[in-house]
Amino acid sequence: MTSPQPGHPAPARPAVRLWPGLPMALGGAIAFSGKAIIVKLAYRHDVDAVVLLMYRMLFAMPLFVLLAWWAGRGRPRLDRRDLLGVAWLGFSGFYLASYLDFIGLQYISASLERLILYLTPTLVLLIGWLRHGWRVSGRQMLALAISYAGVLLVFGHELALQRPHVAIGATLVLLSTLSYAVYLVYSGELVLRLGAARMTGLASSVACVLCIVQFLLLRPLGDARVAAPVIGLSVLNAVLCTVTPVLLMMMAIERLGSALTSQIGMVGPVSTILLGVWLLGEPFTAWTAAGTLCVLMGVWFLARWR
Repeated sequence: MTSPQPGHPAPARPAVRLWPGLPMALGGAIAFSGKAIIVKLAYRHDVDAVVLLMYRMLFAMPLFVLLAWWAGRGRPRLDRRDLLGVAWLGFSGFYLASYLDFIGLQYISASLERLILYLTPTLVLLIGWLRHGWRVSGRQMLALAISYAGVLLVFGHELALQRPHVAIGATLVLLSTLSYAVYLVYSGELVLRLGAARMTGLASSVACVLCIVQFLLLRPLGDARVAAPVIGLSVLNAVLCTVTPVLLMMMAIERLGSALTSQIGMVGPVSTILLGVWLLGEPFTAWTAAGTLCVLMGVWFLARWR
């Protein structure tokens, strides 16, 4: 590669076209953040996490199977190692993470849940440091500290409101975040072999089956009789807040790149808080605002200093 000659401007880097990638990234982040709102609304109709998760995955499964089939057209069949990898990632990244999240949402606000889930990049970094010896700079440690300080602000505020079992709910959602972070750390090789869309469709289909089997093992069939609003909310959760965000984010990454898409995704926690105030009547206080700002700043710094 030759360097630009004196007196001649360096070639301009290609500009990123924001349309239609920007609305895709925004729509995906907002749609995914609506999951917590829908779950909290469904809990008002005397339904538990096992039943609610079963309905969500039951309605989402045909779409994920279709995604896996479409992305796998003309591709080689999966060998035994790939099948085991898909099964493990489907269990850890989608089934276990979703189950722990749904249980945790019974005890904490949607705002706190979204902020804890947004710590995923920090946990990925910590896992990489502990498991693979990734180097962590002082600036990255500062970003981690800022992020967790923000979560502690909101967590302490909810404790002050004397909400029962806040600590249990926050711990469950943090374990959910850790489970998804493990999936992200260990999915890289499989994504390279299968492709992001095919792997996501297959792993999510595994999670759907596990959620349905879990219901059949833990609940009588009569528990499937729920209020009509629960069915409607579950369909909305499956289509709008589960499958649609996956597709929108993948298409946004193709057009904008992963770095810009993740930065646009910072609108997610903010939209969850606003929807929680509007639809759930959750309080919006200075503590919530300060904690949210800290989490967003920490994750943003972490992305820049990666």
